[in-house]
Amino acid sequence: MTISGNTALRLVQTPEITSGNTEPRRRGRAQAVLPAPYDTVLDRYVAQLAHAPLGADSRDKYAGRVRGYLAWLAAGGAVDVLGDPLAHPSARDGAVRDFKRHLKAERRKPTTVNNHLAALADFYTRLGLGPHHVTTEVLPSRAPAALDARQVRRYLRAVEACPSARDRALALLPYYAGMRIGEVVALDLLDVRLSARKGELVVTGKGRDGGRQRTLPVHAELRLVLAAWLDQRAALPGADTTAVFLNLRGGRLTDRAARTVITDLGTDADLTIDGDQFGPHVLRHTFATQMVRQGVDLVIVADLMGHSRLETTRIYTQPTDTDRDAALGLLLTDR
Repeated sequence: MTISGNTALRLVQTPEITSGNTEPRRRGRAQAVLPAPYDTVLDRYVAQLAHAPLGADSRDKYAGRVRGYLAWLAAGGAVDVLGDPLAHPSARDGAVRDFKRHLKAERRKPTTVNNHLAALADFYTRLGLGPHHVTTEVLPSRAPAALDARQVRRYLRAVEACPSARDRALALLPYYAGMRIGEVVALDLLDVRLSARKGELVVTGKGRDGGRQRTLPVHAELRLVLAAWLDQRAALPGADTTAVFLNLRGGRLTDRAARTVITDLGTDADLTIDGDQFGPHVLRHTFATQMVRQGVDLVIVADLMGHSRLETTRIYTQPTDTDRDAALGLLLTDR
């Protein structure tokens, strides 16, 4: 398959994103419509992703990154590459290297560049050429972004002020239970066991954890909010379905809708995380960071987080930018 890199792109509006129970808050953005045969390649990849052991949000991100790469190819981005990047391994690696340079020239963060490279490795594997051999960016050795104490209080107060019992419950699960957003929306009624004084959640891992289950104790604050939502849910459309979190039509809430609920609450709380975007992953990181900093054994934290390798949990022992700044602040001066 030989593809020209000079085909023009048209622009369309992507659909608006809503939280499932509110008016749209964010407008769609213009996105390139891929010309043939790039659109066929992307459609085939998206169809393959539908069967991958990934959460819906992860599948969307992979598809979006591959779309960006194909749009770059279609616009002539790989002009210096010999051969067809979608047919020959040598051309594949040259194109991915040039695309990596393109991302870095746009001042994309190393983590963003690596996320694109991971998506392209998956794309080329499913295309039948095998993963590319382009090296990833070296990441700084520091703990993932997490909320500090004041930011946690602001977030919890924003959640408390939220009028929706459903949104209050799902917004607290990543913080009080360390759950991924895909795990939150996958909860079924039989996974939630509450009593007057305690409770537990049966959580099914997503993505690389692929179906591995763990049982989590329910924090006292979370138990009250979950119980309030389950009481209200019993009288709503979809009450006879298995999903804990429902949309307005009575179906299971999607990853994207749940994520939007949390990011909107972060906006209400005026949260900024060292320039990064606030989202459910920051709450999950905060859950782990607070425990590690309080001296909880890493084995226990790994178990609560659903990590299969202790090395994954060990990253929370790394210093943050705030730690570095505080250390410098301890130095004596002559002023």
